[in-house]
Amino acid sequence: MARFFSRKAPEPPGKKEQSARKSHLGILSADTDEVPGSVILLSSATKRNEPLGLQHAHARTSSSSLPSPYGPPRSASATSRNSSKSRKNRPPQTKRSKDGKFVLEPQPEDSANDPLNWNQFRRDAALVSLGFYCMVGGGMTPVLAAGFNNVAQTYDVSVPQVALTTGLYMLGLGLGSVVASPTAILWGKRPVYLVAIVLFCAASVWCAFSPNCESTFQSLTGILTEIPDASLVVARVVQGIAVSPVECLPSATVAEIFFLHERAYRLGIYTLLLLGGKNLIPLVSAVIVQSLGWRWVFKIVAIVVAFCFFLIFFCVPETFWDRTPRPHARGRSSKRARSHSPGARHRFHLPSAQSHRHPAEGSGLDSQPLTPSHISPLATPRRLPKAHRVGFAIDAEGTETAPAGSVDQDYFKVKFDETTSTTDAGYSSPSQIVHEDVEKQVTRLSAEAPSASENDTHATSDQVSESFSVRYTDFYREAPQKSYVQSLKPWNGRLVKDKWIKVMIRPFILFAYPAVLWSSLVYALAVGWLIVLSESVAEVYRHGDTYHFTALQVGLVYISPFVGGVLGTAVAGKISDLIVRFMARKNDGVYEPEFRLIMAIPISISTVIGLMGFGWSVEERDNWVVPTVFFGVISFGCSLASTTAVTFVVDSYRQYAGEALVTLNFCKNILHGFVFSLFFTHWLQASGPKDTFVAVGGIQLGCMLFSIPMYIYGKRARMWTVRKNFMEKF
Repeated sequence: MARFFSRKAPEPPGKKEQSARKSHLGILSADTDEVPGSVILLSSATKRNEPLGLQHAHARTSSSSLPSPYGPPRSASATSRNSSKSRKNRPPQTKRSKDGKFVLEPQPEDSANDPLNWNQFRRDAALVSLGFYCMVGGGMTPVLAAGFNNVAQTYDVSVPQVALTTGLYMLGLGLGSVVASPTAILWGKRPVYLVAIVLFCAASVWCAFSPNCESTFQSLTGILTEIPDASLVVARVVQGIAVSPVECLPSATVAEIFFLHERAYRLGIYTLLLLGGKNLIPLVSAVIVQSLGWRWVFKIVAIVVAFCFFLIFFCVPETFWDRTPRPHARGRSSKRARSHSPGARHRFHLPSAQSHRHPAEGSGLDSQPLTPSHISPLATPRRLPKAHRVGFAIDAEGTETAPAGSVDQDYFKVKFDETTSTTDAGYSSPSQIVHEDVEKQVTRLSAEAPSASENDTHATSDQVSESFSVRYTDFYREAPQKSYVQSLKPWNGRLVKDKWIKVMIRPFILFAYPAVLWSSLVYALAVGWLIVLSESVAEVYRHGDTYHFTALQVGLVYISPFVGGVLGTAVAGKISDLIVRFMARKNDGVYEPEFRLIMAIPISISTVIGLMGFGWSVEERDNWVVPTVFFGVISFGCSLASTTAVTFVVDSYRQYAGEALVTLNFCKNILHGFVFSLFFTHWLQASGPKDTFVAVGGIQLGCMLFSIPMYIYGKRARMWTVRKNFMEKF
């Protein structure tokens, strides 16, 4: 592995061996100290944190579900020739919170439609509504944990067959997140939430009324040969697909409506509600199973989800607002820029700010707000000020512009006209606005350029459709404030012009990134063991040879993992931050994401002891308190692990945080939750709790040992992935 991530810079022969061994706190150095992910901390001179290696980082070529992690570059305008003009156009002072204690990050725009400018009650109402929905959705994984025996009696099948419904539910979760995330990026989160809730409600009704005898689906992907409860199985898969947005979208919604200094508290509320759902809903479902029967669990879920639909519909509007800086043209984009352009013959007609306020007579314009004028990519000046930091572009006025590539058919229906006049600055002055599909304009533009080759024509069409920077955000930036009724619109058109298949595949490319691979492994194990326990808890506690618990008593067992999870979530951040600060001081004030991996020590100790102790105590028939306490210890360690995995991958590749979260959830749901459900309950019945959970503890310990090479070679691995640039080559 050391050879794989070896340095590429030439070195003097006499110093080659010495430099190869150079390390800081056990972390092998790369050929430069400025590696993306490293941050200068504890600086008394600047009194701020400064990310390193941004000049090596490549610009994004695709949109993300999370807002841009980096603001405008600090040095680009200051070191460029137009720095004086940039400072002149810069706001006189940054905006602060009402009490003046915090600089608002990100800086809100002077538009009432900016989600950051919504009043506090509206933003908190959206958080609480979304959090309640996430609590209900998060509890659907172990919702039948206490009632597996009841379901088995209903369908006259074994408990392992019923436990498979949980694994297949997680299969739906994994597949659904792959679909929901790119769909939300391209069309917005609100329609995804609403459609998913409707499907969630329908699937719950399906589960509640699934027939007692079902002879279809005798084989499911070659895994099962007999599924008497196939209707329930399929319904659970659909339910998993419907719940998947709960895992991959709410964190992005919170990031879009709250400032940086507000997010930690709000994300804590969201995490607590999600965690509470996973551990408290099984308790509530156990009460329902014992008093009304297991079918009423899904009936009540359907009623609650219907209530959630109204909460989301009335309290969670579309939160999309583009704040991303525009990257430099690279690779394919640069090739398009060099291709033949018919810009001399045609111009896009955009409504200007003046026409928005004073429509011309006879122009056919109504009083509705129009899009402000923008620089056309076909009329942009050839020479732009040179940016001294890779990854962001500066426009003709010296200020940063948002990324191109977001032409929306609903907002931007304009027409080419050969009579358009162009100013020296490259702005087009429209003489007529006609509502027409942009895609048809591109087609006509290609047909009207017979002198261009076929390749050039395709390049021009691609350039216009993907690089023309007119978007949903630009439309509402200058438009009057939306009324409450207008904000209830469930569909806002296409927000981003990226290709859906490209956005969908990007999370899987991250498997080539060692930091993401390690985080996926740890995250899948952390959450997966809790799912495995939920599948076996009925077998352990309700079996006549052990504790002979009722369904309600099994549900009460989940109080222990709830307490352990809350403590783990609260402690993980504090302990990790203390370790990071201490090690950063020892490392000359430079923070490395690998410092987070020290948390692998308490993670390994707590999870291994919890897993082995749980199985051992059940085998020895200790008092029920003993395995229940070990259940809480497992939840505590798993909370440490999940928090550490997410923090490490976000710190290592902050610009790909949105895709990384999808990658982590996919591994957790498919590669652990679904796969282990196929055999774990059978394994538990065949080998007994002691041998099974001791082996599981050994698997956990063996996997956590990969933290050692990840800590040593992590920095070099980050630099290697920056050079390879897999994400932007796709």
